[in-house]
Amino acid sequence: MALSQAKAKKSPTGAKYKQFRKKKQFELGSNPTLTKLADRKRKSVRVLGGNRKNKLLSAKTANVFDPKSKKFVQANILTIVDNPANRHFVRRNIITKGCVISTEKGKARVTSRPGQDSVVNAILIE
Repeated sequence: MALSQAKAKKSPTGAKYKQFRKKKQFELGSNPTLTKLADRKRKSVRVLGGNRKNKLLSAKTANVFDPKSKKFVQANILTIVDNPANRHFVRRNIITKGCVISTEKGKARVTSRPGQDSVVNAILIE
């Protein structure tokens, strides 16, 4: 079954809206990518307008920005420490924007959206 990003079927008060048309292709959504901690794997997906979107299925390294030296360094990701999006993502080692990862350089917060940008960018917090 297709995921839809159309208007909700119910109003905030709980009343049902009357359906005025069927689902349209431009309202289609997709499943979340849920980037895992493993060897790098990417997937290219065709989106609306014939454009391409690269999704990162798994990653082992991150581009870590050091605010003191103002430089980017590529560092291996050791583990996921905290994920405010979902606490169960920590156990499953899923990388999302805002999660805290442990790298060779120290703890870092992910600033990119790996499922949509196909890259893991992070900034050191320690």
